[in-house]
Amino acid sequence: MAQQDREKDPEVTLAENDYTERPKCFNSTLQECLFVLTATMAIGQQSFFQGCIVGVTASIGTDLNMNSAEITWINAGASLSSGAFLLSFGKLADMFGRKTLFIIGMAGFTLSLLIAGFATNAIYMDVFSGILGLFAAAVVPPAVGALGAVYEKPSKRKNRAFACFSAGNPLGFVGGMIISGVASHEYNWRASFWALAVVYAIFTVLTVWTVPADGFARTPVSLEALRRFDLLGTGLVIVGFAFFSSSLSLAGDAPDGWRTGYVLGLFIVGFFLLVAFLYWQSIAENPLMPLWVWKDRNFSLLMATFCLGFMGFSAVSFYLSLYLQEVKHQTALEITVKLLPMVVSGVLVNVVCGLVLHRVSNKVLTGIGALAYTASFLILSFMKEDATYWAFIFPALVLVVVGADIQFNVTNMYVMSSLPPSQQSIAGGIFNTVSKLCNNLGLGIATSVETSIVNKMTASTPAIQPYLAVYWYAAAAAGLSLFMVPFLTLGTQGNTESQDAEVLTSETLGEKMASVNPEDVPIAGPTGSVISPVVDIMEHEKR
Repeated sequence: MAQQDREKDPEVTLAENDYTERPKCFNSTLQECLFVLTATMAIGQQSFFQGCIVGVTASIGTDLNMNSAEITWINAGASLSSGAFLLSFGKLADMFGRKTLFIIGMAGFTLSLLIAGFATNAIYMDVFSGILGLFAAAVVPPAVGALGAVYEKPSKRKNRAFACFSAGNPLGFVGGMIISGVASHEYNWRASFWALAVVYAIFTVLTVWTVPADGFARTPVSLEALRRFDLLGTGLVIVGFAFFSSSLSLAGDAPDGWRTGYVLGLFIVGFFLLVAFLYWQSIAENPLMPLWVWKDRNFSLLMATFCLGFMGFSAVSFYLSLYLQEVKHQTALEITVKLLPMVVSGVLVNVVCGLVLHRVSNKVLTGIGALAYTASFLILSFMKEDATYWAFIFPALVLVVVGADIQFNVTNMYVMSSLPPSQQSIAGGIFNTVSKLCNNLGLGIATSVETSIVNKMTASTPAIQPYLAVYWYAAAAAGLSLFMVPFLTLGTQGNTESQDAEVLTSETLGEKMASVNPEDVPIAGPTGSVISPVVDIMEHEKR
């Protein structure tokens, strides 16, 4: 029947072939590859910065006479401002244009890195860390949106592009460490910032050439456009995210930890502001974040599974690097060399993901990712202070990237497919806001765990003990995600033929139909492509 339909309508076959070939917006395969690489570097801005500073924070603190709280804010300030503004920039990109915001974000991040390298005091450094996070927030939604719009339909080509793109966050941290390790070893910590600025200056130039022009009608700047922009929602999410994340960052250095008044106050106010934001999104006429996507069981379960694993990943990445610095007394360059397996493993895993996402059940892949996470953290949890690198750290690094990259690929593909082409930047904003919140939450909990052990340590307590507690916490979080995998009903992604052949039970169909209100979901994009979960199911039933 499907074959007869294709014979009757040759345009359908032609359209399907178009999505497996190079998108028409690119003049060459080189331009397409550079576009995907530029988008990958864009989403990895925050991770590159975190990796860049993790090995030189002690040097920065000594040079600028910073106390521990001020040193903490080098990382926390960037993470806070980045997470707080992601949803707002996502809406702006979809309304007023992606390419312009993309270029501004890349150029602003580059200049901020250059200026931060000349920092002379703590306030200077912490302020520019926040500005770096702001530009990182500005570039992620248009980068994700541009990629999602270019590769609108599921295809093997889209799988490969998103496999490369998904490597930005997990591998960015290690990439930043490599750049920082070499630069600081040859010169000083300032050279780390300038070297990273040179890298992003190159990609800023590439952005102008490789990023396609916006394929949608931009909203004219006017009072009407301002009324359509969710100003109340923007205020609630920015302040709520800032307060909530600040409490997580400050708790570790506060005099009484979580019992400190300002920490508890920030946490409670931030939490209730985020709850108020979610309520407002449910009744707002033009919300920043369409809540109907969370009614999809696979969407919610994938995000929850991803978050639990990523909380452990962010905690272990930070504290393993800190362990090598503080306990093993290794230099930034030595740490970089020891973390290189993450890069090699990450590249291989993303290549494999690009080849198997349309062939292997993504439910199975998600389970493999959760198992890899859990195994990695458990290996580190049993490590002794005199243990060899190859017996514990090496296999843990290989496995942790397997977990991170598989789950990034599967979750990112599903999230981007859940919203129409006109809202791809918002989709990117949702995914990255949640990942930033989980990063902050994971580090906040890990800091509390580590501090609680440090406060109980005696002279005979091994120096590795606080770090082992963090690894156990990460293993518990990843282990919890394993229990969510059986409830997924996810098949393959990115293969039209396999999606056509996929069988939906009446129970699954009824659940998905009940979870989405057709009146709240756009039916088709500007090209007439099906974009609603409900319509997807109806089309499947017709076939």
